[in-house]
Amino acid sequence: MSAVITTANTLQNILDKFRGIDFLGPLALRLYLAPIFIAVGLHKFMNIEDIASWFGNSDWGLGLPFPTIMAYMAASAELFGGIALLIGFAVRWFTIPLMVTMLVAAFAVHLDHGWFAIAPGNPETSTAKPLASLGISAAKRSLENSEEVGNRVSAAKSLLKKHGDYNWITEKGNFVVLNNGIEFSVTYFIMLMVLFFIGAGRYLSFDYWLARIFRE
Repeated sequence: MSAVITTANTLQNILDKFRGIDFLGPLALRLYLAPIFIAVGLHKFMNIEDIASWFGNSDWGLGLPFPTIMAYMAASAELFGGIALLIGFAVRWFTIPLMVTMLVAAFAVHLDHGWFAIAPGNPETSTAKPLASLGISAAKRSLENSEEVGNRVSAAKSLLKKHGDYNWITEKGNFVVLNNGIEFSVTYFIMLMVLFFIGAGRYLSFDYWLARIFRE
């Protein structure tokens, strides 16, 4: 038993050696998310009238109240929030409006399409399979959808190989069926939530140095 405890303590000490570079975790999250939100925010500002129309139209859009104001708020949160993530400034504060935009995107735009952003075409490798084995009905439906997706992708590939230059068409990537589910928005929300709790990280953020100056 003592040997097990000694081994566990040794392994824990090895892990503790990495505490000195733990700032790499939040830095990686910031650098991953920042260009995404900056690009989306810029796109919204450059097409603000179209975005406002989509926000406000109840027939083919989201049917949100005050669509122009909402469009500017969403664009501002994404653009300035992305810049804040990039430089590590007021990160915990900026994650709040960004998390709100992700929740709105998940529930107002993507929820009706299920979980997956890109529909899996092989039920054997779908992440829904273990959940379906537990009897979860939504996962079972996802596996059935995967079979149909696989059939359609196979049919599309067959037509392209027969009637087109398949190698050229697929040179930039394989064909998939876009499911447009909540996967990405929920993933981004979770990453933002982590940053909300742990902050921008040490050394490579304005937040760290401002805290060093004004708190000490």
